[in-house]
Amino acid sequence: MGRVKRRSCAPSRPRPGSYYRETRLDASLGSDILVPWPCCSPTMEPGSMENLSIVYQSSDFLVVNKHWDLRIDSKTWRETLTLQKQLRHHFPELADPDTCYGFRFCHQLDFSTSGALCVALNKAAAGSAYKCFKERRVTKAYLALVRGHVQESQVTINYAIGRNSTEGRTHTMCIEGTHGCENPKPSLTELLVLEHGLYAGDPVSKVLLKPLTGRTHQLRVHCSALGHPIVGDLTYGQAEGQEDHPFRMMLHAFYLRIPTQAECVEACTPDPFLPALDACWSPNTCVQPLEQLIQALRTDPDPDPMGGGPRPCSPSTPQPRPGRPPPETEAQRASCLQWLSEWTLEPDN
Repeated sequence: MGRVKRRSCAPSRPRPGSYYRETRLDASLGSDILVPWPCCSPTMEPGSMENLSIVYQSSDFLVVNKHWDLRIDSKTWRETLTLQKQLRHHFPELADPDTCYGFRFCHQLDFSTSGALCVALNKAAAGSAYKCFKERRVTKAYLALVRGHVQESQVTINYAIGRNSTEGRTHTMCIEGTHGCENPKPSLTELLVLEHGLYAGDPVSKVLLKPLTGRTHQLRVHCSALGHPIVGDLTYGQAEGQEDHPFRMMLHAFYLRIPTQAECVEACTPDPFLPALDACWSPNTCVQPLEQLIQALRTDPDPDPMGGGPRPCSPSTPQPRPGRPPPETEAQRASCLQWLSEWTLEPDN
């Protein structure tokens, strides 16, 4: 049987029924053969108007499983497909004419990132989610495939992140001490290793990432600074021209919890980084099971902003409403808006 060289895992936008080219060194088989994709999973299909996935729904909130390479909204006419257009298509009755895009997105995800994204369906719900972000009571966890085998099972990444002022890189962020790094702010990420394996023949680790602060591109910058950039990250990944194997950036917003006073918005999206969904990913060593970490995420108590200690988040039990808080000052509101703006992620070039 002929020896098979490491294959490129297909074009950047695989479609159902498409093929990739595999090179064999056995002359009897020919130099190149076309091989059909091993699966046509929706996980690997490009976004479309129809493939909108809802993972949580109530009268006040939706949580969608955003597709990779999809903008949340855009005023540019060239953007024929955005998340807000998908929502208008599937839920025209929920669109609010008083908003710019019809829907109130409670936070942001990069164009290249997939996963859980919360949408408030009315002004009061948006205000309650805004309050949770302001008080830093939101829990987020991401799944990622990163280059190399991370040796420690758990790493706390503590690099301050600022904006890169270097010519040609002004759309990116960088860690403190980098040439051209402006206004770096403290940034903290917890990384837990799930599996070691290979992606298209290269060593890769599957990790769970918990951002404890909310800086622009934080997870991507921190993984790159650690020496383990996210697979498929064209901005912070390998040198230009080398990051050509994956069909997407391997970063996925896996878990989200927003403990508002009226309800606990909690959603866990399907894991997209499975061999059954992407034959290029081949795990060989389990470091810690994802199921245990999911359980820990769900049972971790939420901090109580009123100073009464931890308060568990229970979606089935509405939280008692405290007395009316004092009105927010202009300075407090400006500070909150500044913090929330740090979740707004600029599109990648």
